[in-house]
Amino acid sequence: MNAAAPYLISWNITKRCNLLCAHCYLDATELSGVDAVSTSEALSITNEVASLAPGAMLVLTGGEPLLRPDIFDIISKATELGLSPVLGTNGTMLTKVVCSRLLDSGIKGAGVSLDSLTPAFHDKFRGLPGAWQKTLTGMEALRAFNIPFQMQFTITKENRHEIARAASFALEQGALSMNFFFLVCTGRGQKAADLTPEEYETALEDIVKAEEEFGGRIMVRARCAPHIVRVAERVNPQSPLVKGGTCGCVAGKGYLRISPEGFVTACPYIPANGGSPSVHNTTLKEIWENDPSFISLRAPVLYGRCADCVYKDSCGGCRARAFASSGNLMEEDPWCVYEPKGDEKRKATPLAAPCWSPEAQERLEKIPAFLRPMIKKGLERYAASKGIEMITPELMAELRQKAGK
Repeated sequence: MNAAAPYLISWNITKRCNLLCAHCYLDATELSGVDAVSTSEALSITNEVASLAPGAMLVLTGGEPLLRPDIFDIISKATELGLSPVLGTNGTMLTKVVCSRLLDSGIKGAGVSLDSLTPAFHDKFRGLPGAWQKTLTGMEALRAFNIPFQMQFTITKENRHEIARAASFALEQGALSMNFFFLVCTGRGQKAADLTPEEYETALEDIVKAEEEFGGRIMVRARCAPHIVRVAERVNPQSPLVKGGTCGCVAGKGYLRISPEGFVTACPYIPANGGSPSVHNTTLKEIWENDPSFISLRAPVLYGRCADCVYKDSCGGCRARAFASSGNLMEEDPWCVYEPKGDEKRKATPLAAPCWSPEAQERLEKIPAFLRPMIKKGLERYAASKGIEMITPELMAELRQKAGK
């Protein structure tokens, strides 16, 4: 089955980590050891990624990716092949020397995790005294070398009140984007995912309000939270989160993940095991195009409330949460409090994807690689919702102006 190539690939290149985060979906613990994928294998996998998805963003994460001595070789290879490599890091190992080497290797950006504005909470959550200050020092090093970065914030019961302050802090730190992540019950995240569905809904409302307050100066987004479209429509119908700034989960549609062992899943929160497809015995292209789980996610037959919901296409629920709670990717999302009623119980018609004018495509390429996939999908969704068949520079300017209001 032919499928459009992914535009975003996340690769957990090591399970080793210098922290002991309470929410780690990999359950990473070891600081030293041998990685399951050797340097030569890693470079071969990078070739496969470039072959499957030319120009895609490749997120190199872990564990802590900077614990791999060959990380700079992998980044250089990805750059050489025309990919856009970015680093997903806890920030504690980012020194000026490291950032200089990252820049020389061709890194396009970084995502840095900071889970509270209270150092003591962050340090406890991350399992290392002094981690908060080390991460701030890491962001300072990124700024010194003009490496674009996003700030990542994992929401729990204890820090959910910090959403607006965290967005403001990320703006002060020079981040391009503030991403709020919600846990899925895998790895150590099974114990840390402590929000109730009602608290989750409230947190989404706060993210919409933060985007309204800070949008235009910094991009504020929810991750692993496809319900944000529905919530934004209710809280602020003019939000860019409604007008095309976000869409439902892209797992298996425009996104895949490679585990430290070489297993391939549609999402980091869908557990990899011995039954998962592997790059060691199947090509990445074969997995992407023909694996049953990927095919099912592209044409989902949803169950329960998700099947009847008016937001089935713009949201669709979190498939990883559905799997974690039921063992079935297609079940309803247990975190959603929305109950479809009356006329809302209908099947939405999928939106036709618009094409891009050469001028718009050229302008898109000038957007930092770190943000390009998200902006591309947002523009396509906005154009499709308006029945616009071609994205032009004028349309891009229009949406940017609306986002800045």
